[in-house]
Amino acid sequence: MIEPKYKRVILKVSGEALAGDTGFGIQPPVINNICKEIKEVKELGIEIAIVVGGGNIWRGQVGSEMGMERAQADYMGMLATVMNALALQDCLENVGVPTRVQTSIEMRQIAEPYIRRKAERHLEKGRVVIFAGGTGNPYFSTDTTAALRAAEIGADVILMAKNNVDGVYSADPKIDSSAIKYDELTHLDIINKGLQVMDSTASSLSMDNNIPLVVFNLNEPGNIKRVVLGETIGTTVRGKR
Repeated sequence: MIEPKYKRVILKVSGEALAGDTGFGIQPPVINNICKEIKEVKELGIEIAIVVGGGNIWRGQVGSEMGMERAQADYMGMLATVMNALALQDCLENVGVPTRVQTSIEMRQIAEPYIRRKAERHLEKGRVVIFAGGTGNPYFSTDTTAALRAAEIGADVILMAKNNVDGVYSADPKIDSSAIKYDELTHLDIINKGLQVMDSTASSLSMDNNIPLVVFNLNEPGNIKRVVLGETIGTTVRGKR
């Protein structure tokens, strides 16, 4: 049996990934496939924490178009991530995976408040922990949440699962046919080249804490397992060369 490359991972799932091709809401076949893949990875003995976005329910751009205050729009986005987290929890438990949802904004009736040591204990006991509510602060993305939680719980890697994107390119390959795919970069490369992988705050935090990032296509069946087993797919972003 192949030995997994990583022991503890943060899986970053965008809200759009749960929406499939529709771009909005949660598509049952899509979320079911994601949960089955997570179960396969967990059965390898890997500790998994998930950071989920909320763009399939609410996007800050909509709030901007409404003339909404940025902080207010961001709080709405945090609530959207909680809805996605609860959907993931239910789906995972339906396939036999024990989970806990932890929110950065307290909602005790539906989830635990985020406590780092408690999250680590859940992981050690074989539970999948889903982090919802972003960082709990406006002006910070769920990409930054993934980098922050990865540093806090000592994750070996951030798995950036993208919707129909198989890595990092020099430009949008759907628009620019000459776009070059990168096999390996550093976080400093991401910042200097202005590549749209994660925001600069998340990249800086990952770089400062030497947390690697693997960007890969979530829509390709089996890709999460391939990444944790060390197969070369997508783009690897390293903290240091």
